Amino acid sequence: MKRKLSFRQDGTFTIVQFTDLHWMDGRAEDQRTRELMERVLKAEQPDLVVFTGDLIYTGPVSEGETPCTDPRQAFRDAVAAVEKSGVPWAFVFGNHDTENGVTYNELMEIALEHPHCIAEAGPAELAGSSNYVLEIEGNDHAGAILYMLDTGAYSGLKQIPGYNWVRQNQIRWLTEQSARLNPGEVKGQPKRPALAFFHIPLPEYAEMWATQVCYGHKYEQVCAPVLNSGLFTALVEMGDVAGTFCGHDHINDFTGTLHGIRLSYGRATGYNTYGREGFMRGARVIRLEQDNPSFDTWLRLEDGSLLSEQPVHPPTPAADPQH
Repeated sequence: MKRKLSFRQDGTFTIVQFTDLHWMDGRAEDQRTRELMERVLKAEQPDLVVFTGDLIYTGPVSEGETPCTDPRQAFRDAVAAVEKSGVPWAFVFGNHDTENGVTYNELMEIALEHPHCIAEAGPAELAGSSNYVLEIEGNDHAGAILYMLDTGAYSGLKQIPGYNWVRQNQIRWLTEQSARLNPGEVKGQPKRPALAFFHIPLPEYAEMWATQVCYGHKYEQVCAPVLNSGLFTALVEMGDVAGTFCGHDHINDFTGTLHGIRLSYGRATGYNTYGREGFMRGARVIRLEQDNPSFDTWLRLEDGSLLSEQPVHPPTPAADPQH
């Protein structure tokens, strides 16, 4: 029977977000990634770990480098530190998990072999293979909801470059889940707070950086899909999602609020991928409190330090339109 999630007696629930491990074969960089995860787990003692994609890297490598030759074992090794800790864990797929040698379904089967994995494959008719909902039980009353979404990999349309987008059948499914599990005022109760996790950022992350006060760093462009399929609009209309968390862009870690929803990047965890000098690997930590519709979040870095305050980035003034 799958392990249930519940708030602690003190009314808190702590989530650690690891993202973009890019595990390959246990090489030295992978071992540094494992050691970082172990340090974060020891420091934060979370109630849940969520991996937001690219747990492994199965894509092409530079000439002379060794590619990932056993993606199934790589996935087992990538999650081993968390599985060994006994903390329940969940994940969504990224664009590099299944580029070569393995399918989403095969990796999901391997994940579900682990006793502490509480992920689900999700409905077969939906795009992707990691669309599911986790519920956190409250003490004596309703708790919180976590929505997991598969943002896919690359565009399948010749005329559309770049990354995939969350499909319409996923958005319909998501809004149906929210209406079913979190009707809120319809039954005279406030909606339970909800969070959403996915790999590729929404286009609204770039809009937020340009128009709102944000906190943190943006050292690369927001690599969102070219097409905006309306997921953010659905989240606003659902009325329960307090925050979203993604990865994908390894040297962005900013957070801010747009139209009442706090959009956050994780902090890239893996060493087997690009980074930036002086920009330490780490993890994002999320602290929910029962009956509080908001949440606290901070970063835990590779040196063990806790980063609770980040640089303020004011909105970027747009040029005045010419009439």
